Amino acid sequence: MARAPLLQLSDISLTFGGDPVFSDLSLIVTQGDRVALVGRNGSGKSTLMKVMAELVEPDTGTRVVPPGIQVGYMEQDPDMSAFSTLGDYAASGLDPSESYKVDVVAEGLKFNPETAVEAASGGEKRRASLAKIMAEAPELMLLDEPTNHLDIEAISWLENELANTRAAFVLISHDRAFLRALTRATLWIDRGEVRRQEQGFDGFEAWRDKTWDEEDMQRHKLDRKIKHEAKWAVEGISARRKRNQGRVRALQELRSERSNMIRRQGTAAMALESSGKSGRKVIEVDGITKAYGDKVILKPFDLKILRGDRIAFVGPNGVGKTTLLKMLIGQEQPDSGSVKIGTNLDIAVFDQTRAQLDPDMSLWDSLTGDPDMRVSGKADQVMVRGMPKHVVGYLKEFLFSDAQARAPVRSLSGGEKARLLLAKIMAKPSNLLILDEPTNDLDIETLDLLQEILGDYDGTVLLVSHDRDFIDRVATTTIAMEGKGQAVAYAGGWSDYQSQRGDVVVEDAPVKKKAAPKPVEKADAQPVNGLSFTEKHRLEALPAEIERLEAEIAKLEEYLADPNLFTDHPVKFQKATEGLVERQEKLAASEIEWLELEEKAAG
Repeated sequence: MARAPLLQLSDISLTFGGDPVFSDLSLIVTQGDRVALVGRNGSGKSTLMKVMAELVEPDTGTRVVPPGIQVGYMEQDPDMSAFSTLGDYAASGLDPSESYKVDVVAEGLKFNPETAVEAASGGEKRRASLAKIMAEAPELMLLDEPTNHLDIEAISWLENELANTRAAFVLISHDRAFLRALTRATLWIDRGEVRRQEQGFDGFEAWRDKTWDEEDMQRHKLDRKIKHEAKWAVEGISARRKRNQGRVRALQELRSERSNMIRRQGTAAMALESSGKSGRKVIEVDGITKAYGDKVILKPFDLKILRGDRIAFVGPNGVGKTTLLKMLIGQEQPDSGSVKIGTNLDIAVFDQTRAQLDPDMSLWDSLTGDPDMRVSGKADQVMVRGMPKHVVGYLKEFLFSDAQARAPVRSLSGGEKARLLLAKIMAKPSNLLILDEPTNDLDIETLDLLQEILGDYDGTVLLVSHDRDFIDRVATTTIAMEGKGQAVAYAGGWSDYQSQRGDVVVEDAPVKKKAAPKPVEKADAQPVNGLSFTEKHRLEALPAEIERLEAEIAKLEEYLADPNLFTDHPVKFQKATEGLVERQEKLAASEIEWLELEEKAAG
């Protein structure tokens, strides 16, 4: 049975003074649709959503909404100047008898409707905007990055609400887990074209890769045909000019078709370089505490961070994740206890407030004015991992155009600001990386690349994030800050934490009980056979790691035994030699670690 249309766009074209954003675009959203709207940063996702919401008028084309159908749009930066409180804004579209709905949604999203608009943070305003559309419950909801500034508990609440709503929705989000759980169809914006697949986000990447493979094959065939026709034209054009003008015109048309093929935007050329190995013990924490007045942030807490660890910190907004992170690197002092920071540390920090970016500076000045990136006597170059580069060339590696180089930072989108901050951080070699909410606003391809880079990074990573999928991909240990000063260490990422947590109640956010054993109360406390929970897990994992390293060393030694390798393939010989040395060092370190843990377990 056909579903009734809620919104229809026909032959939409839109240009902002340059290349078209969309051309001849048509789409329909029907009752019950749950659509993921995906595409690279800058591809036009938010613009398309504003066209759907009738906030941006296209150059040509029509937008049709049937009578009686309400379309709601969650504004990213709403104008609240006419309202005293966040609650007043959120309830402004409701009948007074329904204003209670705002309080219900506010409880789930965890913001105070009584907060004055002037005192509200950007995140609080974003949640009020989301509360407004959720309370109004239109037939079609247009949601642009609704999970930004939400903690995991609020994201889970929103996910449950959207899963049970009867309304249709179109959803832009970088949160893979959120998209997978909710969507049944996908709109993909790619170089001005909008494609639709009747499958949720879970099938997007396979669909995208197949589409690109087919494009590459088509481009390859067209290149071969042009080459063949051009050869004919050069060799026989004089004799055949009169009777083969059609073939000459066909060659011109082929070249025109090839020039009109818009190449895909590449991924950012991101890279992290280690500044050298830190000491084996990166940070050791003994019984630290923290409180602000009557609010306890952290009860006595122990933690040992070793070189190469990937530790994620999770918990509700305001519970103290960033505060703990600052105590670990010495930017803030605990009330009691001690923090011992290891040797040879070069720290790079990605802060969630983007405080390292001056909004009034141009991108050019933001890089060349950075003391860590300045090249003496060269106003147009920056130092990137020990090598000078032209500032525009380096910006292009992070997908910025020539025109953007002189634009102010304030003109950038959230994702572009995140990329600029990553460009500053990645220019400097480091061996301890602090990432406080790095995933906000980044597109999925950039998140993929960042995850791969972190996997290869020869240093230690401390991560605060609400992105469950990203935590699963990156973290080897998760520190859950569960409210009222509780901080608990779990081996693995978010999914591992969920499976191990047992009967846990997060402050102000009750979680359903699950039949599982209780975890220990804090990291490296309540030892089992002399070992903490994290150490026990590590001891169990080390034999397999040692066995894998031994097998890799054996293969490399066999490969290097070829007497002709150095002469015939010197580059391969060098890489294999470096790989062998690296694995031998890792094996020695793993064996020492295993011995130390075995001795500790034996008492």
